[in-house]
Amino acid sequence: MSDIWLTSLITDTPQQGFELAITLSRRGVKSTQPDPEVLKRLRADYANSADGLTAASQVIAVNFQTVAAANNYWRQ
Repeated sequence: MSDIWLTSLITDTPQQGFELAITLSRRGVKSTQPDPEVLKRLRADYANSADGLTAASQVIAVNFQTVAAANNYWRQ
């Protein structure tokens, strides 16, 4: 990917931070598998798998930890 879309991990609120964590996770998947047809085909496998959904949640959680740390856990 050559476009610059992430200029900062700083967000105003934890909610925005969580949304950024989801975006990071989704973009990570798109970077790993850039073929949209393959992504669509595989989606049914993990969307109906408890293990797949748990793994996706773990990736989001790790990204949220990173964003939260960058924001000093939103403490003043």
